[in-house]
Amino acid sequence: MWRTVGDEMTGRNRKHLDATCSLGQPGKVTIQGSAVLDDLLARGLVRDSTDLGMLRQRLDAGPITVYCGFDPTSDSLHAGNLLMLLNLRRFQDGGHRPIALAGGATGMIGDPSGRSEERNLLDDVQLAANLEGIVPQLRRFLDFEGGRHPARLVDNRSWTIATSVIDFLRDVGKHVTVNQMLGKESVRSRLEGATGISYTEFSYMLLQANDFYELNRLEGCELQIGGSDQWGNIAVGIDLIRRRTATTAYGLTSPLLTRADGTKYGKSSSGENLWLSAQRMSPYRFHQAWIATPDEDVRKLLLQLTLLEVPIVEALVVDHELAPERRLAQRRLAWEITALVHGPEQADAAEQTAELLFGGREPRAVTATSWEMLRRELPLARFPADRLDGDGALPADLFADLGLATSRSAARRLLEQRGWVVNGRRLEPQDRLTAADLILSQFVLVRRGKNNYHLLMVE
Repeated sequence: MWRTVGDEMTGRNRKHLDATCSLGQPGKVTIQGSAVLDDLLARGLVRDSTDLGMLRQRLDAGPITVYCGFDPTSDSLHAGNLLMLLNLRRFQDGGHRPIALAGGATGMIGDPSGRSEERNLLDDVQLAANLEGIVPQLRRFLDFEGGRHPARLVDNRSWTIATSVIDFLRDVGKHVTVNQMLGKESVRSRLEGATGISYTEFSYMLLQANDFYELNRLEGCELQIGGSDQWGNIAVGIDLIRRRTATTAYGLTSPLLTRADGTKYGKSSSGENLWLSAQRMSPYRFHQAWIATPDEDVRKLLLQLTLLEVPIVEALVVDHELAPERRLAQRRLAWEITALVHGPEQADAAEQTAELLFGGREPRAVTATSWEMLRRELPLARFPADRLDGDGALPADLFADLGLATSRSAARRLLEQRGWVVNGRRLEPQDRLTAADLILSQFVLVRRGKNNYHLLMVE
């Protein structure tokens, strides 16, 4: 019944996909029925699954309810969660009903999958704060209001907290053998490690299996999706549903999001965690992290982390390979992901901000949103508006007074060397700064040397 698919795609499936894809709004693909499965295959998003032929028949028979769980181990989701968020979105766009499960119960335990040591246990206060942070992120990717199949958001504490230990052991533990649990990679790797595994984390797969059973019973959920490290837990849930209800359930996993060298896409090239929260990682830095994507990874990320149609991605990659120095694919990738996570306005602002700092964009053509972004990203110095009255301010004196140079004499020497740039214009020794240099009546962008930027703002 089980099958590992890999990244291949048959000619029949590709032809079927090309015939069923239609471009809706930019960056969005809309496909129906089992074509969503073909789309996942084309994107390299199917790793392990129950029988694909049976799943295809079930998807073609009518809408299916599909769920994925997100444990609130932090107050923000991260880049690794993007795959599953978008996979739920792909199923919803294909006419199916997604459930996003926030693991208020399982988050108290911690999933041992992919970890070499025990997680720190979270208390109720921290869990509540984490849930408050990730729920808006879930809502950004799924439609919980309109359409024929609105998404559902559930918390597994709603059924777990009312279950006694005795009932859980009788109703769940009775149907799962220790041999099964020991055979799972997440358990076996921990047993072979130096720290072992606690009974608490050993029991995690029973809790996740019970989640699938409860969603099957309460919501008619027939399909669970997750990362490939979740396959063992998903398989136990499918078996539990079969034993307790004699019905068929399905499972499907995607490869973990990794770079070409095999490391996870959890951090930017500078080492910063790729959080989806704007408070944890600003939209500008998030955008720039994807701009830095290596050429060997960009096609895969365009396929897996955006809603662009597969043929559009392939055409974009061809254009990119003709002139890789222009980084067309990386720029499109960064915009698409930032727009999904933070909205199109923030994606536009991040792109404009990067072009202003590194691409020679005319400062006065940049939107107010981009200037506010610069205000958060660059060192900011404030000065009174009357410094620009009359004939204006001597740039070297103003810059030194605001701490942009160690002294007025140092600022003047750099001015004589044409080392100051204001709003994209290189200053001459005789130049002064006046109110005409203000952008949006308040900002002045100053560059010292090659790439040392400061933002000045009138009070």
